[in-house]
Amino acid sequence: MTFRQRHLLGIEGLAPDEITAILDLADSYAALNRRERKHSNALSGLTQINMFFETSTRTQASFELAGKRLGADVMSMAMQASSVRKGETLIDTALTLNAMNPDLLVVRHPHSGAVDLLAQKVNCAVLNAGDGQHEHPTQALLDAMTIRRRKGRLHRLSVAICGDIAHSRVARSNLLLLGRMGNRVRLIGPPTLMPAGIAEFGAEVFDDMREGLKGVDVVMMLRLQKERMDGGFVPSEREYHHRYGLDADKLAHAGPDAIVMHPGPMNRGVEIDGALADDLSRSVIQEQVEMGVAVRMAAMELLARNLAKTSE
Repeated sequence: MTFRQRHLLGIEGLAPDEITAILDLADSYAALNRRERKHSNALSGLTQINMFFETSTRTQASFELAGKRLGADVMSMAMQASSVRKGETLIDTALTLNAMNPDLLVVRHPHSGAVDLLAQKVNCAVLNAGDGQHEHPTQALLDAMTIRRRKGRLHRLSVAICGDIAHSRVARSNLLLLGRMGNRVRLIGPPTLMPAGIAEFGAEVFDDMREGLKGVDVVMMLRLQKERMDGGFVPSEREYHHRYGLDADKLAHAGPDAIVMHPGPMNRGVEIDGALADDLSRSVIQEQVEMGVAVRMAAMELLARNLAKTSE
């Protein structure tokens, strides 16, 4: 398998063959995770530390489960109650952790670039579980895996990413990955939620939902990230849902077999209609959650292999 990375900090540094290597290995772990006995010894004897400076339910649980199923010793640190709250710097934290000799460090941080800074200060492999508005690579990889399994391929597809593009690290990582794998990407949302310079990414931009969804194969909805907004980006949640919330009427403009995605957590009745989110004939949202564990298992195993090579 072709995977040359020491860390997984973003999609930006990955070549198409490395993306494929992660997804191919993740396919085998998806099969393992559906068996009665779900354990492997790929990370046996290794230590995984999870550091979440931002609260998370599904991503943290997914990484914990992935590490345990691979046989690692997994420790999750409550960063909200840690020495960081007492004034310790991020670099001090990195040096302290490095002295404990972990093998894998999983980090989520509210500031863009913080995970990369940590990676420069430690000897172990670092996985970015989301940093600010920068990237969320494993989310894009699990989305790619879900698309590939449902559509049978991960190229020459038309994918619409809809909603709060400006505040979304998920949108950025997916835009990079989907473009790298030869797909056509459309971004749909109000102009107030489109970042400056978005045209440089090679995506088509729409502010009309029905127009943007015409004929697409995949509809990827994004959460309205109110906690990252410091002004009036949208008039009201009701108005936002009317114009940009996905419902059966708007989805009818997409391809007849288009799938519906959402990274979670969902604001039902805001960015997506609850009945549509639960419609298993179109929605792959629960499959995304399932594939998250498999993708994170694959990413950690590949990084651990490279770590073993460098220490030989």
